[in-house]
Amino acid sequence: MLYSEVEFPVRYYETDQMGIVHHSNYIRYFETCRSKMMAENGYPVERCEEEGTLFPIVSIECRYLYPARMGDVLTVSAKVEKKPLAKFTFEQEVRNQRGEVCARGTVVVGFLDKKTGRPCRCPEGLASLFDE
Repeated sequence: MLYSEVEFPVRYYETDQMGIVHHSNYIRYFETCRSKMMAENGYPVERCEEEGTLFPIVSIECRYLYPARMGDVLTVSAKVEKKPLAKFTFEQEVRNQRGEVCARGTVVVGFLDKKTGRPCRCPEGLASLFDE
């Protein structure tokens, strides 16, 4: 299993006039944590692309459970429980400083050959992270 989390304060520009985080920002929060996870495990997205594989988003599901607000400090987590073959499935969550779950979601990422644009299997370097 791979796991990562990142913590940061809600920034003013992420909120609406009521001081609540706009729903579109949760998708950005998810991506920030996924990118950190890849880098922490020695296989950053940039490396994968350099080696010829792209990571398109196939689907995103996000359930908004509790509003994050200006002044909150958020912890965003990502975990992957299964070794990816043709797709990479991330379970993600956003919590505030009180531990309340603000959003929970699933992000499915596919793999495309950079030269042909056709679907391909998970790069060996990424798949090998699950062998340890």
